[in-house]
Amino acid sequence: MRRDPGQLFFIATQGCKVNQYESQAIRESLVADGLMETADQALADIVLINSCAVTERAVLDLAKLVRSFATMAPKPWIVVAGCAVEADRERILGMGLVDEVITQKEKAGLGRKRAGPAVSISGYNRARGVIKVQDGCSHGCTYCIIPSTRGKSVSRPPEDVIAEASRLLESGIREISLCGINLRHYGRDLSPAKDFWDLLAQVDRALAPRWEGRARLRLGSLEPGDLSAKALSTLAESRLMTPHLHISLQSGSPEVLRRMGRGHYGPEEIFTFLDGLESIWPVFGLGADLIAGFPGETQRHADETLAVVKRLPLSYAHVFPYSERPGTPAARFKDVVPGHVRRERAKALRGEVARKRSDFLDRLLEFPAMSVALEDGGTGMNEFYVECTVSDAPPKARELLRVAPSGLTSAGLRVRIAEERRLTEET
Repeated sequence: MRRDPGQLFFIATQGCKVNQYESQAIRESLVADGLMETADQALADIVLINSCAVTERAVLDLAKLVRSFATMAPKPWIVVAGCAVEADRERILGMGLVDEVITQKEKAGLGRKRAGPAVSISGYNRARGVIKVQDGCSHGCTYCIIPSTRGKSVSRPPEDVIAEASRLLESGIREISLCGINLRHYGRDLSPAKDFWDLLAQVDRALAPRWEGRARLRLGSLEPGDLSAKALSTLAESRLMTPHLHISLQSGSPEVLRRMGRGHYGPEEIFTFLDGLESIWPVFGLGADLIAGFPGETQRHADETLAVVKRLPLSYAHVFPYSERPGTPAARFKDVVPGHVRRERAKALRGEVARKRSDFLDRLLEFPAMSVALEDGGTGMNEFYVECTVSDAPPKARELLRVAPSGLTSAGLRVRIAEERRLTEET
């Protein structure tokens, strides 16, 4: 990608938290080369879209972004990077509006080289940050395009993760999310082999002596098959973890899970784990990913998933109608569920999740206090992964703030500064 000192660049990020991390690495690399970032896309000489291809909607949104940037006058140099380039390069170039495409391998080359996933970062201009600890996936779910866009699983050595986490905390970050494409595969390629819970324990031991009470850790999406007794013991011993998990459930029907290539877990195992988790965290936020209308899903299967959702203590969920991805086995399955049925089933799941979220927020209103990682503008996430808006005159951003709930907003909670307001020390 061309890099002329003094040029203004703008980055638009689609998709997952791993993409957010990689966009930050690209941002730091471009600034190190003498370019300057602008928050106003209309001023940009270069626009880079860090793309997603996990659903057809993501690709359609990418095309919409490209067209919006192409209509600006003067037109910037438009670069598309990431998963959509790997999945459908010709479709992107066929728009006639994109000046340059960058593959996943080339995207990693835009950041500073590190062992494992080949980028690193030094900070974020916010209170919450992401660290990529693993990339790629070696599993091969029948619906998923990620193995063909990101390749096999590659893990980052624990010492690199700890060093980067320390840099972020020193820079003012007060919450760090440890994320990957498939955290269940973390450490299989390391010597000696480890798993993700080994990594979390090591990171917690390294950081807690200095940062306990002043900063916290959060986890990215977890495979239900990784919710083991070892996971419970690791979470119980952690001094930095937030009481919040997000699980990649996808379906509550064992038959559908097998067709998805995800027969290595079932709903009952998740309930058993959550029963144990309640003894560690009496209250916790819980999110899930769900796919409605997978090929072969009957009404009975859909009812099984809805029944599981009703039993789960969810505080939110990401619900998607199934989207065919070219080149995946599921795209060739014959027993296709009609689009309108997929949407109806997704709507039913979202309705149940909305009721559960409302109940969860009402429960949090009874809390005397909670903590918020405060961003600019007086909003931030609490430990349960609920957006909070500070109703008082907002204090400075990038701190862990003790607050008391005072009401509801469309996005979450309204809070006021508690008497003992700061959980963090001045840095």
